[in-house]
Amino acid sequence: MLSVRDLAAGYGHARVLFGLSFEARAGEVVSLIGRNGMGKTTTIRAIMGLTRPTAGEIAFDGLPLAGLAPNAIARLGIGLVPEGRRVFPSLTVEENLIATARGGSAGHWTLPRVIDLFPRLGERRRQSARTLSGGEQQMLAVGRALMTNPRLLILDEATEGLAPLIRAEIWRCLQMLKQAGQTIVVVDKNLAEMASLVDRHHVVEKGRIVWAGTPTALHDDPDLASRYLGL
Repeated sequence: MLSVRDLAAGYGHARVLFGLSFEARAGEVVSLIGRNGMGKTTTIRAIMGLTRPTAGEIAFDGLPLAGLAPNAIARLGIGLVPEGRRVFPSLTVEENLIATARGGSAGHWTLPRVIDLFPRLGERRRQSARTLSGGEQQMLAVGRALMTNPRLLILDEATEGLAPLIRAEIWRCLQMLKQAGQTIVVVDKNLAEMASLVDRHHVVEKGRIVWAGTPTALHDDPDLASRYLGL
């Protein structure tokens, strides 16, 4: 479904990605993991058209994404939960969700379904997003992405800085999405929580994929985790 080949990108004269390649097949959950500053978020930005690659190819379901605007890429069926949540602070919870509502091939993610998934959002549906806690804003960011009915869901550090109970709720949601066949690319540091979710890890080091394999293979190689993840 998603193919990234020999991707190079950066900001101004600062190059961040140096020939990064990975793929996500339909129904898979794959990760990009690594220390801070290695290029994970830049990769996500390049996929979404927010950072223009200088070389390489990105294709979604066989369609090249080069030159497409971010809104056009999103309309193809890619939903993003961005780093830092970035909800619309002046809109209510309900307005945030309705703002991105889009019927997909199934169109099964609706306002009632998202509220059923995250009951706290239902309790606060008339509140402005700025009044929510960080964890509630993260639920809103996930719900907002689901309202686009994406074929591919990308989450960039969706559990960073959250309380354990909120993190557990986000992981529960992702497990449910996986069981429903949702294709997911996740950037996160919580290897324990990802162990039962991710089909294949990709370790990013200095703008390249230096290792790819299953969570079990990563767990069984402590030297690898120490060298590239600082664990």
